[in-house]
Amino acid sequence: MFITFYYRIFARIYNRYDMLLAIFGFLQMSLADILDIFLLGLIIFFAFKWLRGSSAMSIFVAIASLYLIRVLVSAFNMRFMTALMETVLDVGVLALIVIFQPEIRKFLIRLGNRYMNNAQGRAFVDKLLGRKSVNIGGSEEVNEIAEACRRMSEDKTGALIVIAHQTPLDEIISTGDRIDAAIHRRLIMNLFFKNSPLHDGALVIAGGRIVAARCTLPITERTNIPASYGMRHKAAIGITEESDTDVVVVSEETGKVSFVKGGTVTPIQNINELKLLLSSSLESR
Repeated sequence: MFITFYYRIFARIYNRYDMLLAIFGFLQMSLADILDIFLLGLIIFFAFKWLRGSSAMSIFVAIASLYLIRVLVSAFNMRFMTALMETVLDVGVLALIVIFQPEIRKFLIRLGNRYMNNAQGRAFVDKLLGRKSVNIGGSEEVNEIAEACRRMSEDKTGALIVIAHQTPLDEIISTGDRIDAAIHRRLIMNLFFKNSPLHDGALVIAGGRIVAARCTLPITERTNIPASYGMRHKAAIGITEESDTDVVVVSEETGKVSFVKGGTVTPIQNINELKLLLSSSLESR
């Protein structure tokens, strides 16, 4: 009697378990499925980290919610809803590319810069393209830039100096006026003089020469920027986030000098510190 009673209980539990497996059949996982879920989790984690704080975050959450709904309706074998969600998501792929175009572009640029900033990566690309490594800067250029920044700091003359490396800046240069001149402190100071027609914008240095002035830089979308940073600092952070450039900023309000690299702002305490950073920036490329 007891055996029959427990057998019936076991049979009911087994039948319900079997029904759950039939409904949630997609939960029967193999090692490949576990690896698939793990990789998907990594992608979602980095996507959240990448889009956090931007306007695209809410769009990403909405798309992820639609995909979750599609998985659920498919699991319950709701054919009409499954077909509808598949259509929406198929069309949404194209919309996704259009909506996230700035973020995708920024991500690909960062990914490429991370490889190009590696010495082995640059050597491989230079060898593949038949390019030779050229020293584009020296102590003379470092002294000229540093002294110009020191004088502008004393006079509280705002300045924004971009030092280009591997990432092409043709789009940035095209927004300003081409100069193509040797690096000299008096020229830099005259370009950023308040009454100069070229003072409003960025100065671009590439290949050991001043190539353009009055250039427009992209503004960072980060929201955690200190309130003391003005538009020059935001522009410097923006261009260094999207490329491998280094930027020197002289604040017009305080006269303080900052060195920006990889989206990180380093306040400069003295001219020797600036020379050290400029030397590393100009001579290591």
